Amino acid sequence: MSLNSKIAPDLSLKTMELPDNLEPDNPLWQFALTFWRHLPVQKSCLALQNKGWSVTRILCAGWLALNGRTYTGIEDATVTEWRDRVTGGLRAIRTSVPKAQTSYNALRTSLASLELEAERIELALAWRSLTAPNSEQSTMDERDKLIRLNLAAAAPVPGSTVGTRQLLSILGDHLLALQQGYSQP
Repeated sequence: MSLNSKIAPDLSLKTMELPDNLEPDNPLWQFALTFWRHLPVQKSCLALQNKGWSVTRILCAGWLALNGRTYTGIEDATVTEWRDRVTGGLRAIRTSVPKAQTSYNALRTSLASLELEAERIELALAWRSLTAPNSEQSTMDERDKLIRLNLAAAAPVPGSTVGTRQLLSILGDHLLALQQGYSQP
């Protein structure tokens, strides 16, 4: 084994099989853009992401709740693989670039743009499975309860801390407020 093979990353990953007909500009993406405009939503989502949560899973849970549908937390394997290999990889690279040194700002900005585009594709992949005919419809009349249950189902592991519950409460409150002016696709 040469020295270079010990240092160089393993680039022998198999190319992902992705659908040809993705709809990146779908109602789930439009919801994500609208929801993300609220600073408390951004802060809560990023704080949860730092605790191991997936923001795209949170967005899927919220969008489904606003459409009266249950989020089970089960997702298509392609979505998970994309998140782990692409979105997560870009995020790991971006967060490893020093923030304090201004000479790296252009690189961090470019990586952040790529990460956002990866999240957009991730949501397009999720959109395909969330709009499938077998998507689970909720029988709950109370939207507030559905929102909170869906957000809990987006958790990386069951259970939550006081801090996590506070962040989820902020997101739930914003989803309820957004519901007032939200038009379903």
